[in-house]
Amino acid sequence: MSIQLTPPDASESTLILKAPEAPEIVKEADAPGMVPVPAERQAEINEQAREYIAEVATLNPLSPEYTSKIDGINRLAGQQLVASSNTSSRLLERSSTSLAGAKKSGNSAQVYVASTLGELRSTVEDLTPNQADFTVGRKILGMIPGGNKMAKYFQKYESSQKQLDKIIKSLLAGQDELLKDNASLAQEKATLWETMQGLSEYAVFAKALDTATAEKIESMKLRGQIEEANKLNSDVLFPIRQRHQDILTQLAVSVQGYLAIDMIRKNNTELIKGVERARTTTISALRTAVIVAQALANQKMVLDQIDAINTTTNNMILKTSEMLKEQTGRIHQQAASSGVSVETLQRAFDNVFQTMDAIDTFRSQANKSMEGTVLALESGLERARPYLERVRQQEGN
Repeated sequence: MSIQLTPPDASESTLILKAPEAPEIVKEADAPGMVPVPAERQAEINEQAREYIAEVATLNPLSPEYTSKIDGINRLAGQQLVASSNTSSRLLERSSTSLAGAKKSGNSAQVYVASTLGELRSTVEDLTPNQADFTVGRKILGMIPGGNKMAKYFQKYESSQKQLDKIIKSLLAGQDELLKDNASLAQEKATLWETMQGLSEYAVFAKALDTATAEKIESMKLRGQIEEANKLNSDVLFPIRQRHQDILTQLAVSVQGYLAIDMIRKNNTELIKGVERARTTTISALRTAVIVAQALANQKMVLDQIDAINTTTNNMILKTSEMLKEQTGRIHQQAASSGVSVETLQRAFDNVFQTMDAIDTFRSQANKSMEGTVLALESGLERARPYLERVRQQEGN
């Protein structure tokens, strides 16, 4: 593993909106190489380690000076270990806050901005014109009963303006929090880098002490100082290696924390850019889409009305031409023939003639009947005349 860390940089790179990958797990053996110590400084540290072990080897194991040296080994890099541990605790607290925020019980700026962006996305998707129903009905002469659908959509858009303004205001507030968070993380990163440099130097020093002690023990054994070598092995080499392990472990934790801070800062940067793009590009695109949709919808209404009028006109022209065609033929047919057919006239004349014949027959028969009646009346009068005269004579007496 050949990861090389770099000191914190205040400049911000302009990248596309892309979430950074999670940092890899840092092993203890790889940690010192990530925060390299210059060769000149390593040589100086190695020399100090040899002098230190040489001095410890000359001391009486029962003397206070010897005990003080051993205690010094146990306190090696104490301040750096505490500082690194505090940074890790702060990062753990930040993670707990983010987790609480994800569960709707915290106020993490990242979670707040991410949820607000999600709310903005839902609102924009709900207002997207291609999701709206602009279909309209059509009747003769351009009557459009479904035209209120478009009006309802724009009423919905206007009613959502307050919600959009509220979301944008929330995003700007979240963006300010992210900027403050990044400034704090930059300071945290710079402080942790200094701590890591100190831990890396102490790791070099502990390794040099280990090497120097091992060499000293081996030389004592070669000179026959077995008891002194064993004493140095148990009293000095053991705490050195124990402290070396502690330093490497904390250095690995610090490197992991440094990478985590860098990832958090990059996430914040991407969210900041996302807020800026949402505030400008997304809202502008939505407003442009609504304006275009309104223009197209109005054009569609006009076109629908024109189509309805054209359809009505075409139907009228077609019906008129059909009526003209039909009536023209009938007019020519009637013009070529008389108003009353010959057959009708012939039958009418026949009926007249039959009527006249019937009248003649009736008159002939009536003459005979009236002649008989006249004769009957004359006969009756003659018979009644003597009776009448008798009555008149009786009245004269």
